[in-house]
Order: sequence, then C-alpha cells, then structure tokens
Amino acid sequence: MSVPKNIATLTIVRYPTWAIPFALLSMAIFRLPLWLNKNISFWKLMGSGKNGTFDKTPDWRQWAIMTSQNPTKLNAVQPENWYGTFIHQYWAFCHCNIIHYLLEPLEGHGVWDGKQAFGALPKQTEYDGEIAVLTRATVRLKRLKQFWAHVAGAAHDMTGAEGFVTSYGIGEIPWIKQATFSIWKSKADMKNFAYKMKNHAEVVRKTRQENWYSEEMFVRFKILGCWPGRLEEGKK
Repeated sequence: MSVPKNIATLTIVRYPTWAIPFALLSMAIFRLPLWLNKNISFWKLMGSGKNGTFDKTPDWRQWAIMTSQNPTKLNAVQPENWYGTFIHQYWAFCHCNIIHYLLEPLEGHGVWDGKQAFGALPKQTEYDGEIAVLTRATVRLKRLKQFWAHVAGAAHDMTGAEGFVTSYGIGEIPWIKQATFSIWKSKADMKNFAYKMKNHAEVVRKTRQENWYSEEMFVRFKILGCWPGRLEEGKK
C-alpha cells in the first residue's frame, strides 16, 4: 500500500460556557505552536456556525483546527500528539469536548489562501466508501447578500438527504470565509445531494453564473480514524 503524500487532520473542540474567553484567546496563542511544528505544512484555526453548515450565527463554544501533515512523521493513533503538548494541555485545562478526524485527501480542486493545502489531487478516483467532504469559499463582498439568501435552503436539504451522517460549519472569518465539512455513507449519496437536490443544485449554478467567490476549494477525504466519537451537540 502506498503512503499518501499528505494526511489531513480536523479537530472540533467544544468548550464549556465558562471557558468561552479561553476559546477566543486560543485563536491567537495557538498560532505559535502550529507555526513551529515542522510536521505541519498547512494549518487553519477556525470558528463554527450553529447549524452544522454555512451559518450567520457563531457558536462561541465550538472551534476547529485543520491541518495538512507529513504522514511518515504523524503518530496517527495518538491524536493528542498531532498539534503538540501545549494545545492539548490547554484543552484539558478547559475540560473541552473534542473529536478528532484523521483524513486521507483523495480528490478535489481549488486552493486555500492560494495554496494546494492538501497536495496536488486528481479530480476523481474510484473510491466510493464512507467519505468526508470539505467545501470552503471566500465570498465576494458584493455577493454576500445573494450567498446568504440561498444557503439556508441547501443546508436544510443536506441534513435530510439520504446517506448524510453529520456536518460542521467552520470558517476563518464570519460571513465571508466559510466552509462546511460533511460526512456521507458513500460518494454516490454525496453526489445525489450535490447535483440532484434542487436547492443545492441551484446554489452551485448561481455561484458559477454570478461569480460569488473570489476563492474556493472542494476536497473529498477517506476517513482513516475518528476519536472519540461523533460530536452531535456541535450541530445544535
């Protein structure tokens, strides 16, 4: 079996209410240990929306880290080592509820801050098992009204779609730099939602016709591991 060139990690962290100030502070102080970690080639610290997808209302308790790392150096079975001791001790001090995803980038297109964050990927592969999808975009300021007018219907359709497992709304800047990470039982289920359900298909069409985004990325991942379990509370 060939070793993938990049391994992605996504950690969703839910702070208790009393620790919200520590959650906000973490977005500043976590930058240094991530920057110093030589195994990490790309990282993003992000906040979350309340409803598991693009959302106007921030969830001040829920935050996220996503990275691209060297798989030959990553201790995949010990998520507490992914980002360094300081970050994990910080979460332990705050008594956070944490879920870690270990992901193999399979296919995709686009860039994140001008970079191929997860390496050069093919647009399609033969894989059709359980799949995770990252859809992220930087919305043009002059298109914000159109964007937010259309995403609610598509988000509602997603949660009721066949094969949908769970999703998280994450992003670097509220309302402008937005992403959805969703998990599906199969690629076929994901494609049926993306291209056959009316609301989502309409959003896809309008993004192209009206040039909503100044930058976008779409990546599909194979889920290699999940610790400790689904964080369903984060969708509420």
